[in-house]
Amino acid sequence: MSEINSANAQSELHTQSELQGMEKAYFATGCFWGAERRFWSLEGVAKTSVGYMGGSTSEPTYQEVCSGRTGHAEMVEVIFDPSAITYVRLLEEFWTMHDPTSLNAQGGDIGTQYRSAIYTTSESQLQDVERTRAIYDAELANHGLGKIVTEVKPADGMTYWLAEEYHQKYLAKNPNGYDCHSSTGVPFPVAAK
Repeated sequence: MSEINSANAQSELHTQSELQGMEKAYFATGCFWGAERRFWSLEGVAKTSVGYMGGSTSEPTYQEVCSGRTGHAEMVEVIFDPSAITYVRLLEEFWTMHDPTSLNAQGGDIGTQYRSAIYTTSESQLQDVERTRAIYDAELANHGLGKIVTEVKPADGMTYWLAEEYHQKYLAKNPNGYDCHSSTGVPFPVAAK
């Protein structure tokens, strides 16, 4: 499991018993505001937060991440109940909520912090990523689109740095706020489920 910084302890505290049996997932789809809302809306998701992951500096700020010098991606941490929603269902949402064929950009958001990325927390998550990526890559090819360029790495050894409070549940606080998600418009194939 990836480390969690001390700032996480201050956000929406949950007792150990509330989180028992839950799993974590990490997804980057460009700007994290809209992605967080998409995930928090799914039944079986217990908690979401936004932060930074995959970079080379400790405790990065939003301004530092946006400079492109830290190497972090804008990340959504999803804590979910695997008896209520599967990781594969989260992946189906991930693949279709953004354009995974776009390298380091989603719509007008350009930079490495907006890359498409999945950081897995188990071998079974990695296998599910590889399987669903192959399915969705083939579906995109059927629609004349390019190859998926999503970065996939194990979360082990990476720190998830919680973003500043004003970013957390941003679109709940600002319902008409910015929600850039440049989807391909190609649904995940139903027959593949």
